[in-house]
Amino acid sequence: MSPIAIHLGPLEIRWYAICIVAGTVLAVYLAMKEAPRKKIKADDILDFILIAFPLSIIGARLYYVIFEWGQYRNNLASIFAIWNGGLAIYGGLITGFIILLWFCYNRIINTWDFLDIAAPSVMIAQSIGRWGNFFNQEAYGAKVDQLNYLPGFIRDQMYIDGAYRQPTFLYESLWNLLGFLLIIFLRRRKNLLKRGEITFFYLIWYGIGRFFIEGMRTDSLWFLGLRVSQWLSAVLAILGLVLLVYRRRKDTIPYYL
Repeated sequence: MSPIAIHLGPLEIRWYAICIVAGTVLAVYLAMKEAPRKKIKADDILDFILIAFPLSIIGARLYYVIFEWGQYRNNLASIFAIWNGGLAIYGGLITGFIILLWFCYNRIINTWDFLDIAAPSVMIAQSIGRWGNFFNQEAYGAKVDQLNYLPGFIRDQMYIDGAYRQPTFLYESLWNLLGFLLIIFLRRRKNLLKRGEITFFYLIWYGIGRFFIEGMRTDSLWFLGLRVSQWLSAVLAILGLVLLVYRRRKDTIPYYL
């Protein structure tokens, strides 16, 4: 399958970009629908994403370039060719989190409330965005003999460099989709989740899934002999668990509305 979706004269629109934008649009829509329940204006969500989205793309690219500097040091112009892939989700998440802290401070919005609204939206956006890797034939795993359990169009696209590859992009996409559905179910249960716990669930769920899936990939970013995303995932999962246990002991923390 071609990574290019549409040709408009000299302009090429790639499936990679479509997947990222589609995931973001759905994420923003869901967050704007949920915001009033936490007494946050839907316009605040829109204002935030207009700032955070472009800067998070830059952050995701810089993160990738830093850990793959050898690939770009002799061709600096290629740093800007994000349409060929090379966006590290953790770079985008870190950038988005910093902007969120600044935004909530300036708008006088409770940070935990904003994070709880954002977490499931981010998860579904990640689920959709991973399909950009599918079209670019990246974020895959080791060679396998066959992939007969997959639909033909996925199996054919996973035939790379003369062999079938583990579709790790698909595993992460489905893991995030399941996590999103669980969050939506749990947050509708009255007096079940406290403020901030949706965010902790995201950290734990995504961290665990990404840790194991990253270990299957053949294109991981490495630093000092370690898979960067794998160990960062472990840190996030442990952090989420510690925060969950700590805040559960605080009787004064209100429940999610």
